[in-house]
Amino acid sequence: MKLNHSFLTIIAFLTITYCFGQMDSYSKKIELKGIDSLWHTIEIPNVVFEDVHTNMSDIRVYGVTATDTIEAPYLHKVSKAENANSEIAFNLLNSVKNSKGYFYTYELPKSETINEILLNIQDLNFNWEVTLEGSQQQKEWFTILEDYRILSINNDQTNYSFTILKFPEASFRYYRVLIKSAEKPNLTSVNIVKKAKKAAEYRDYDVQSFTISQEDKKTILDVDLQNRVPLNLLELTVDDNIDYYRSISIQHLVDSVKTEKGYFKNYRPLATRTLSSLEDNSFQLPGTLAQNLRIIILNNDNQPLKISDIKLKGYVHTLTTRFTQPANYYLVYGKQYANSPNYDISKTTVSLPKNITKLDFGSVVEIPKPETEITNPIFENKWWLWVIMGVVIALLGYFTIGMMKKEL
Repeated sequence: MKLNHSFLTIIAFLTITYCFGQMDSYSKKIELKGIDSLWHTIEIPNVVFEDVHTNMSDIRVYGVTATDTIEAPYLHKVSKAENANSEIAFNLLNSVKNSKGYFYTYELPKSETINEILLNIQDLNFNWEVTLEGSQQQKEWFTILEDYRILSINNDQTNYSFTILKFPEASFRYYRVLIKSAEKPNLTSVNIVKKAKKAAEYRDYDVQSFTISQEDKKTILDVDLQNRVPLNLLELTVDDNIDYYRSISIQHLVDSVKTEKGYFKNYRPLATRTLSSLEDNSFQLPGTLAQNLRIIILNNDNQPLKISDIKLKGYVHTLTTRFTQPANYYLVYGKQYANSPNYDISKTTVSLPKNITKLDFGSVVEIPKPETEITNPIFENKWWLWVIMGVVIALLGYFTIGMMKKEL
């Protein structure tokens, strides 16, 4: 009985050591508060993004009991927009021309609510105005868009096209498009779309500072945020009331190296877009963790634009987490080498409750690392090493001379 009791004690000690060792490999933890049901959501706070991997593979939820550490599985969700676009069938009734331009009339088989018409025009360079009208019986026409501009610019400096008619939701049986052009447009196809979208939920990030400089026909905007955060949306405010179409390059700072001439900053491209007076200058970014951005506007031979404001936003990241056992739970993160977790709930259909409550957070705590025991050398004083070396050399000399005498 004593042997069994000792064996169980050793097993329990090793289990506790292993459990806490799981968390020791991470750098920080945040206590989770308010756990009172099976499912909860954890809205990842900004402070976590300072230390996680770019793909966020090193985030875990651990629960600590007196004898064990439990890993709680989660579903990582991002608050992206949900598209439910549907293309509407239609018939081209007629295509005619008069002194105003070219008319195209379309019939929908039944009354549908639409908000977008895409004109696929093959002409490379044009700048036309469009009028869009709607009617139920082709007797009375109602104006939906008037003097709406579409254009295409294709040259050595710019390759830009804007041919989408965007308008508030309309429900007519017939639609008539007037393209005010002296020459017949090369209109190859048309797409009529009901563009339903669940808007994305964004978290606004404070811009700590941004500077504007001019260099070689380029406007350079350097943007600094307070923290490293996931960036998904960039909004620029242009004060100019002129028409403009400028290519822009959006980059983020990867690292900086100190040289004799100062710090060399290494930027990596994020996206290439077009800044246009026809659009709202809101640009989607390919979700990247960053703190510093550089935006380069190619002015070519044009005057620089007046940029008065910059806004940066990111999707909200949540962990829908399942808690099966009572414990003190922590959000743990910051591990040098960590693969993304592999949970069953991410591969199967899980029935989630309708109302899942969010958890509150404690303070960020550094996870202490076990101290490495330093073993002192046997001989701390170097004189002992010299004495030993001297004795070894003397013995080797003595035996060598003895062997030489025997041979003689």
